Amino acid sequence: MSTLYLVATPIGNMEDITLRAIRILGEVDVVLAEDTRVTGGLLKRHGIEAKMKSYHQRSKDSATQEIIDLLEEGKNLALVTDAGTPGVADPGNELIQKILEALPDTRIEPIPGASSLTSALSVCGFPTNEFVFLGFLPHKKGRMTLLNEIAEIERTVVLFESPHRIRKLMNELAERMPERKCAIFREITKLHESSYRGTVATLASAELDERGEYVVVLAHERKKKN
Repeated sequence: MSTLYLVATPIGNMEDITLRAIRILGEVDVVLAEDTRVTGGLLKRHGIEAKMKSYHQRSKDSATQEIIDLLEEGKNLALVTDAGTPGVADPGNELIQKILEALPDTRIEPIPGASSLTSALSVCGFPTNEFVFLGFLPHKKGRMTLLNEIAEIERTVVLFESPHRIRKLMNELAERMPERKCAIFREITKLHESSYRGTVATLASAELDERGEYVVVLAHERKKKN
């Protein structure tokens, strides 16, 4: 039976990859890479020679069919993103769905490792026994509705945001929940990693570096009963 491995890769520090991930990447028939140049650098760093095939958010249906055909032939594949865990805020989950529809007996196996989501949760200092992960908010349609819903969520909430939109997001959150505690993490595990803590209102007016990817964690909050 063929296997598709979802292999987590470093999100910054190149040392953050497991021994198992290195072994699997060297053993599979094909590595499916978001950007073959980025993955090629990672493979070279760890002395891995592997055949690569591009698969990303803009890949056509024909690329998906080629992957299904490889699995049907009995090939073992590894799916990686440029950074982090495939299938989490990533088109990998769509690929898995299509594979299981076409080949329901295919083995799908996670090779866990680096994740900005769990990294941020581990150091946020808020309750994490329950949390809501919403990834990147939509830019337009449904954004305001979702922001209003976030203000009512009584659990820790985790969001992803790009550097050129972080200020807009914090201003929008400050309009709805100014006193809610918040932690912001930038460039997790990278050379210029930084963090910011305070209320949403104070962080909305803070000097946030508009470079690097952000993870925003809103603290668990119980609404007061009237």
